[in-house]
Amino acid sequence: MPPLEAWQKVYVDAKKFVETDLHAKTATCIDCHGGVGETDDMAAAHEGVVVDPTSNIESVQKLCGACHGNISNAQVVSLHFDSHGYDTIIGQRLGDAPASHAAWKEAEANHCSSCHTTCGQCHISQPTSVGGGLISGHQFKSVQAFTRTCTGCHGSRINSEYTGLNEGIPADVHWTKAGMACFKCHTGPELHGMNADGEPLTKTERYDGAASPACTSCHPDAVAGKSDIQQHNIHGEKLACQVCHSVENKSCYSCHVQQNNEGVPFYKIEPSVMDFKIGLNPKKSADRPWDYVVLRHAPIDPDNFAYYGKDIMGNFDALPTWKYATPHNIQRNTPQNATCNSCHGNADIFLSEADLRPYEIEANQGVIPAKLPAPMGQ
Repeated sequence: MPPLEAWQKVYVDAKKFVETDLHAKTATCIDCHGGVGETDDMAAAHEGVVVDPTSNIESVQKLCGACHGNISNAQVVSLHFDSHGYDTIIGQRLGDAPASHAAWKEAEANHCSSCHTTCGQCHISQPTSVGGGLISGHQFKSVQAFTRTCTGCHGSRINSEYTGLNEGIPADVHWTKAGMACFKCHTGPELHGMNADGEPLTKTERYDGAASPACTSCHPDAVAGKSDIQQHNIHGEKLACQVCHSVENKSCYSCHVQQNNEGVPFYKIEPSVMDFKIGLNPKKSADRPWDYVVLRHAPIDPDNFAYYGKDIMGNFDALPTWKYATPHNIQRNTPQNATCNSCHGNADIFLSEADLRPYEIEANQGVIPAKLPAPMGQ
C-alpha cells in the first residue's frame, strides 16, 4: 500500500468535518482525543492528547458504544481487535511450560499486534502497520476504500492474489469480472465479529465455526446434488471449492523475530514461494466437511521466537505447518480442473513428505494424503 503524504496523514478538513459529519455534532475534539481547550499554545493544547482513542476497550465502549453499542461490544472481543487468534494457534505449540508462555507474551507484544486494529483504523485512518494517517480529512466513513484499509494488513497474500499482482498468475475472477471490493463478501457484522442476531461471536481463531462467507451463498447452483455441472455433484461433499477453483498462492517460511541493540523489534523471513498444494482437511467438521482442501505454508518453525527463550514451542508438532487455506484467486477454469486426470494421479499438486523440511515432517502427517486419487480410466 503506498504511504500517504506527510501532510495528508494529519490534515483535518475542519470545515467539511463540522458541516457534514454527524460525529462532529455529537462530540468535540477533546471528548474523543483529550487535550486542553481554551489555549492558543500548541504544546499546552496537546497535553494528554490520545492519537487513537479507539485503541482500548474502555474508550471504544464509551465513545463508539454510545451510539453503536452492539457493534462495539462485539468489536472488542473480535479477531480484528486483538490477537487472541494468535494465542489460540501459538498456544497449542507452546506446551505447558510457564516460561514458554511468558516468553511468547513478550514476543507477541513486540511483534504481533500492529495488524490488529481499532475502530479508527478502519473508519478514519489507514492502519498503523502501513504508517497510519487520516484518509479523508478525518471524515468518518462506514466503508473506506479497501485499498486504504483492508490491504494494509491483508496485502502480501490476499491483495496480491486477489488483484493479480503476482507475476504470471491471474487476478481473482470476482475482481476482474465484477470489480468486487472486500465488503461484497465480508460484511460489516462479520468484520465486527457479530453473528446474524447482532451478538458477539466467540471465535477462537479465523476458521472457527461455520464458513463465512460461503461460496454457495452466491452460487447455489454449485451445491452437490443440485448442480447442472456433473463435477459439482460428484465432488461437492469431498472437495472444498478452492481445490478446483484456486490457483498458485503464496506460502511463507520461517519468520524469526528479535530486537536490535536499541530495543527496536524487527523480523527476518525467508523468501516466499508461489505454489499450489492440496491436502487432507485439518479442520474437518460439520461446518467444513470436505476431505480435501487447499493448504498454504505458514511462516512457522521451531525457532521463530528463539530470541526470547530456548525451546519456546515445546509442542511444535501439535499443529501442521501446512494450514487450511482459502486463497483469494478464484478462477472458473484452472490447471487442475482442465481434465479429470489433471488432478487425479497428479503428484505435483498434492502435498507429500518431499515438500517438507525435516523439522516439520511429524507435524504434517495428518494433512498428507496416504495415496492419491486414482487416475480416471485406469
